[in-house]
Amino acid sequence: MISFELSDEQKMVRETVAAFAANEIRPAARAADEAGSIPRELIAKAWELGVVLGALPGELGGYGEERSAVTGVLVAEELACGDLAIALDALAARLFAYPVLEMGTEAQRAKFLRAAADHARLIATAAMMEPSFDFDPAAMRTIARHDGGGFVVNGSKCCVPFAADAQSFLIYASSDAARGFSGVDAFILAQDTPGLDISSRERNMGLKGLATCELTLADCRLDADARLGGAGGINFVRLVSESRVAMAAMAVGVARAAFEYACVYAKERKAFGVPIATKQAVAFMLAEMAIEIDASRLLVWEAASHLDKGEDALKESYQARNYSAQSSLIVTDNAVQVLGGHGYIREHPVEMWLRNARAFGVLEGLAIV
Repeated sequence: MISFELSDEQKMVRETVAAFAANEIRPAARAADEAGSIPRELIAKAWELGVVLGALPGELGGYGEERSAVTGVLVAEELACGDLAIALDALAARLFAYPVLEMGTEAQRAKFLRAAADHARLIATAAMMEPSFDFDPAAMRTIARHDGGGFVVNGSKCCVPFAADAQSFLIYASSDAARGFSGVDAFILAQDTPGLDISSRERNMGLKGLATCELTLADCRLDADARLGGAGGINFVRLVSESRVAMAAMAVGVARAAFEYACVYAKERKAFGVPIATKQAVAFMLAEMAIEIDASRLLVWEAASHLDKGEDALKESYQARNYSAQSSLIVTDNAVQVLGGHGYIREHPVEMWLRNARAFGVLEGLAIV
């Protein structure tokens, strides 16, 4: 029997994060987009909710809560419904902390997660995307080769959150190209690693509040203990699946924000003496938007449930990510159309949501559940 009923604890988490997104994130979204920066006090409030520290063990400075992919997608959707750039900012430290928690050695967890628990002392991030139009996580061009007892890493990364400020990086690189996903490893680098160069901030179409940079790795020499998971390495397929599910959930959140805003507008905006929501063309468009959102969410929840069961979710996460990326773009574009000329100006947030939604079709690895 299949159940889509959330637990009482999950409902409470969802309601808490939704309230925070509505009361704190949404009011700050436009200013963050215009200024190109996000208030650090707002991110500190998000951290107090446990969006990163919740799943970390108490002995490492976390809250000791059970980590769940389904709960993670609930949090991701609600934060993104407030604003995508702020949501990615608030969850960015997960990109480093969660893979270390799940697949790191005892020594790596003790060293890095205890520091990650103090946001003021450590900003850590991860680099998966590469600056190529045909980027494929299973065929990375960033290469790690064995060199004596360690590794030498060469390659380029892009769209790396907090690269300019991060003290630690988790770099994904192929150590055996013939093995595809199974041949990808992750390496922990310090900011001052010789050969690591951080570019100036990228100028993106959307996500303007989120600071991202490109990285260049030129003969970065690493000790063997820099490899996440030690000699056993990582389960990269699972990390990719967790990342795609998170991004898909955020796509649902952005689409939902646009849909809800368009619904309110259509009920209030009058043409020929009646609300435009009563016009068949607008009503049908809103109905299609609602269908797309619900369909996307079901795909996300299905993929997340597979992850919670410890099952392979590569196919399900890929389907959720692709469908949600397309549907969020459709929904946000339709929201702009519902608002007509008002949808194209900054007075309303739908143009910003449309720009942000475009990111889902081209970006990988910017979030994780």
